[in-house]
Amino acid sequence: MIPSTQASLAACIDHTLLKPDATPADIERLCAQAVRHGFKAVCVNPWHLPLAVRCLRGSAPLPITVAGFPLGASQTLIKAREAGLAVEQGAAEVDMVLNVGALKSGDMALVRQDVFEVVRACGPAPVKVILETCLLSDAEKELACRLAVDAGAAFVKTSTGFAVGGATEADVRLLRRVVDQSGGPGIGVKASGGIGTLAAALRMLAAGADRLGTSASVQLLAEMQAGGGA
Repeated sequence: MIPSTQASLAACIDHTLLKPDATPADIERLCAQAVRHGFKAVCVNPWHLPLAVRCLRGSAPLPITVAGFPLGASQTLIKAREAGLAVEQGAAEVDMVLNVGALKSGDMALVRQDVFEVVRACGPAPVKVILETCLLSDAEKELACRLAVDAGAAFVKTSTGFAVGGATEADVRLLRRVVDQSGGPGIGVKASGGIGTLAAALRMLAAGADRLGTSASVQLLAEMQAGGGA
């Protein structure tokens, strides 16, 4: 269902700040915005996670973080330990980056095991797998989705926002179709990367996204309040 109110839109948004120069003051501001506006989650780099957990304690937004970010090229042992430590420190969800090079070279066993080990390390905390769709062919996107679902991922996600492109409607529709076929409607799709306007956000949701990752969250709500989104 496409959100028709600020509250319903906010409930779809992971309010995100993953810039390398983000400071603790920036994270405190991010968390305060999330609480004020009712965003679903706050997504920060691992170094900032303990601060986000403290800032959000007793509030509705979830503290979430990333693993193997932004390249996905960490060794599986390191990626899994990073994700597991994040959960120990209070992360409610972990967004991991797929090993794109392994996928493109045909090492499907490594790709699946990489996701599986992170999922196992996170225990009950859901794992979203970032595919970095701008670097993949459609066939590779489909394969990545199936491997992620088979390895236990709760979501597939389009992009880190740090590569050459971000989310597109076509990619969201493709991911939605494949995960529905592979794992049923219980598997989520997260669109992220370049979602800077209300119109773009609504298009991603209409294409099948369940969640949005964006740093423009407050602006999107302001646009909705002003009657934008056409």
